[in-house]
This record gives sequence, C-alpha cells and structure tokens, in this order.
Amino acid sequence: MEKRKGFRNVLALGIVSFFTDISTEMILGVLPVFIIEELGASRAILGLIDGVADVLNYFFRIVSGLISDKLGVRKIVVFAGYAISTFAKPGFALVRSWPQALAIRVTDRVGKGVRTSARDALLAESVNEESLGKAFGIHRTLDQMGAILGPGLAAILLGLIGMRGIFVSSFIPGFLALIVLAFFVEERRVPRRRREGLMKDVNAVLTRDFLYFLVAVALFSIGAYSPSFVLVRSKDLGIPSAAIPLIYAIINVMHTLIAIPAGLLSDRIGGVRTLSMGYLLFSATSLTLTLLSGVKVAVLAALLFGSYVGIIETVQRAIVAKFGPSQLKGTAYGLYYIVVGFCSIIANVVFGTIWDVLGSEKAFIYSTVTGLIGFIAMLSLTRRSDY
Repeated sequence: MEKRKGFRNVLALGIVSFFTDISTEMILGVLPVFIIEELGASRAILGLIDGVADVLNYFFRIVSGLISDKLGVRKIVVFAGYAISTFAKPGFALVRSWPQALAIRVTDRVGKGVRTSARDALLAESVNEESLGKAFGIHRTLDQMGAILGPGLAAILLGLIGMRGIFVSSFIPGFLALIVLAFFVEERRVPRRRREGLMKDVNAVLTRDFLYFLVAVALFSIGAYSPSFVLVRSKDLGIPSAAIPLIYAIINVMHTLIAIPAGLLSDRIGGVRTLSMGYLLFSATSLTLTLLSGVKVAVLAALLFGSYVGIIETVQRAIVAKFGPSQLKGTAYGLYYIVVGFCSIIANVVFGTIWDVLGSEKAFIYSTVTGLIGFIAMLSLTRRSDY
C-alpha cells in the first residue's frame, strides 16, 4: 500500500510537470521572435535575458533545497515555485519593452528555481531507493510529453489569437498544474532541521563519494553543449531551415521515449553504470558530428543526442537522492544543480567560442574529449561505491 501511495505521488508530480511544461513551452516557442520583432530587442539582448534568467534559476535551486530542509516540508516550497511561474508568464501579454520582458522572464525562472530542488527531494522521498530510477523516469517522461505538446499547441493557436493571446492562454495549463499539486500530491515530512549554519548542512551532505560524483559530473558538463548547437550543425549538414524544427522534435521524442527505460535500467544495474553509458553516448554524438556529413547524419545525431539527454536527465537526478541523510536531500539537489548550472554556462560559452574561432570540428572534438573524461571519471566511481 505504501509503495502504491508513493508512485501515486510520483504520477501526480509528473502530471504537474506535464501541465507546467505545456504552459512554458507554449511561450518559449514564440518568445524569442516576440522579443526581437515586436519589442525591437537585439539578439544580444535576447541572450542577456536568457543568461540572467538561467543564472537566477540555478541560484534559487540551492536556496529552495536549503529552505525545504530547514522547514522539514517540501510541498509548500514546491507550490510557491510553481505559483510564481504560473502567475508571471501571462504578464508577457502586457509588456511593451525588453526590460519589462526581462523582469517577467526572470520571475518565471526564479519560480522554476524555487520549486526544482524541493520537488526532486519530494519525488525521491516518495519511493524506496530501489525504485528511484523508475520514479524519475516516469516523471521525466511526463515532463517531456508536455514539452512536446506545448509548441504544437502554440503553433495551432498562433494564427487564431496571436502571440499575446498565447501568453494569456498559458495560464490555463499552469493553473491546472497548481490544482493537481494542491489536491493530489502528498507531503513527505522529514525531521525539521535545527538552526545550524549553512556550512554544517553542506558539509554533512558533501561526503567523499558525493564530492567525487559532483566532480565527475562537472568534468563531463563543461563540454555538454545545448541542443541549439545540434540544430545549427544540422543546417550545415544540409537540413533545410524549414525542417530544423523536425530535428528538435526528434531530440525531444527520443528524450521522452528513453527516460523510463533508462530509469529502470539504473535500478537494475546501478545508476552510475547507466549514467556512464549516457556520457559515452554524448561522445559518440559529438564524434558523429565531427567525422561524418550529410542529412542522414543530422537525423542520426538527433537520435543519439535525444537518447543521451533522456538518460542523464533521469539518472543523474536519481543518483543524487542516494547521497546524504534524508533530511538534507534538498541541500544535495541544490548543490547538484549549482554545479550543473555553472558548468552549463561555461560549456556553451567555451563551445561556441571554439566554433567561432577554430570551426565546428574542433568544438565537437573538445566535447568528445570532455565526454570521455567524464565517462572514465564516472565509471571509476563504480569501484568506490555501489551507486
């Protein structure tokens, strides 16, 4: 009975993410064009808006984790984060300048940062350790289904209600997510933390194995470029501009299809071994984009890249739940997301700079090497522990 209740919580949190991703991806599918064409901002300003929003997103993930650990509750923190985003996004319909758009975008991403670590901790506490991979796989699959449906819905609505109408409409799935969260997600209380210093909590979480895991993740992540570069390379390989969204769709579909199998495999053979396969798959993707050419190669790379993302987005989060005491899972997730977020910014700047200065081949070779280094570092963790 307890196991069934736990997976009902997992399913409910997955549905919350499903509706929220519909809401978010409806907006993200049209927001760049809106900011540049309707608000008159430059592409540099667009990059600034995304960069500032992402930095605050990752900063608030550690704040969220620490707060939920201190309070001994998760759901109220998760609800606050989802509520901030849900009520912020329709505000895009009212903006008349890019600074106003920046304010809305930052508020939305702060909401994401507030909810993420506490949500992942709640998800992990809903099931036993042997089912973590399956739980995060289910959640990731539902999340990505929303990410696939959102842009399609925006495409249908764009000709009917325009961009500002889409921004207003995004409130509907966001509000449905809040209803599911309020009435169907159960709190998993943990012992309330005493008033101890921040560093004491961090030191309690940063065991030798967890520190080694974070270092391995960082070594891999400093070369882990975003899907945008796969799309740009696909165009170079001969994919027409009109068909580039199909390459992005392939990535998202593979991401969705692989999440649950990856989670189940991690429960069976171990998360670290499964994650190592994902790192190796990333290097294979980069090597493919370095050595081969042609339209079919672009499709193959999208399939490989989507599979890699489905593995790491599921399994890395499941592994984090195994480190540290249960009452400090929020702090563990906060530390993890800070490492991933910081390295992601470095990776995309370095990768893009190498591409601009030395060409795409050297950029993908750089990521192939960092992927292999991460693979070796992560695989060596299997000799130190049974994670």
